[in-house]
Amino acid sequence: MSLHARKIRLIMELRKGGISDTGVLSAIERVPREVFVPGPFQDQAYENMALPIGRGQTLSQPRVVAMMTQALALGKRMKVLEVGTGSGYQASILSRLCRRVYTIERHKELLDEAEERFATLRLHNVTTKFGDGYKGWKEQAPFERIIVTAAPPEIPPALLEQLAIGGILVLPLGAQGNHQELLRITRSETGYEQETLGGVRFVPLVHGMPRENGGASALSKRG
Repeated sequence: MSLHARKIRLIMELRKGGISDTGVLSAIERVPREVFVPGPFQDQAYENMALPIGRGQTLSQPRVVAMMTQALALGKRMKVLEVGTGSGYQASILSRLCRRVYTIERHKELLDEAEERFATLRLHNVTTKFGDGYKGWKEQAPFERIIVTAAPPEIPPALLEQLAIGGILVLPLGAQGNHQELLRITRSETGYEQETLGGVRFVPLVHGMPRENGGASALSKRG
């Protein structure tokens, strides 16, 4: 079966699975997932499954990417923060649906590879940062939408603070190996409203920087 046929099969599967946002489905159809998949797994690029990308990280299964993106209820004028760039696939989906994506990654090797993919795909509205996602991106706050692609044991306070009034934060919550829930948090004038979207499995969101990076925080921008 060709890549195109596999992609169409995946889109149909997502529709049956409850993904009804046509913008999200269109973005998934337009972004070539095979660009983000390591060589040995190319034949699984359009299977509805998570795939390893190195550094103990994974490329989330398309259903989860679609579900989290749909939960954000994105608009074309919005500024979005992504915590956990990983392969760059989720950021590439977001870039088709909002004004600008700010994405943070603590593994320099993964960030460098993701930046190359953004350049290849000519995504000029994605700005990247090498740093600790727990701290968010204070200099660019507030954000109308925030998405976290790894699971913290508790909601990082900095991300709640950097969410705009009326904004939405979507993240998995829970320790690795334990039950994790996908949450949607909406900030109002008076506080935060929390909604549970279902059970998920994500790699952990880790405090600080990996030892091999020496804890340095350099800024890299694209766009």
